[in-house]
Amino acid sequence: MSSTYNDVRAAIEGRIATEMAAAPAYPVSYQNAPYVPVNNSPWLQVFIRFGDNAYATLLGPATGMNRQNGTLTINIFTPIGVGAAANYAIAERVKDLFDRRTVSQIIFDAASGPAQVTPAAPEAYFQTQINITFEAYLN
Repeated sequence: MSSTYNDVRAAIEGRIATEMAAAPAYPVSYQNAPYVPVNNSPWLQVFIRFGDNAYATLLGPATGMNRQNGTLTINIFTPIGVGAAANYAIAERVKDLFDRRTVSQIIFDAASGPAQVTPAAPEAYFQTQINITFEAYLN
């Protein structure tokens, strides 16, 4: 079982990094890590937001588990003026990694999106966003 926030983060980011390193490869920006996008090149941005936390077991602080809810948000950026196809193809790859799957004992719900973000940030791109809620169990 996932036991810490960093275990959850590492499992999610590792899965994305492995997939986006495969051809066609795309750079990925992660939280609190510097990244400067290359003009007119597709890239992804990943956020993990932890939310509600609740008792999963009542065995005590040393042996009990908490159910930790969260949301995985992935922003997909592609060049402006060339249509949505390239963006949606990347979105489909990302969605397939997590949509209704269990990854390292993190249970993912159905993905929402890709939804267009207007205005894009940065504005020089066509941006869509996928959100996937999840449940993990932490010590």
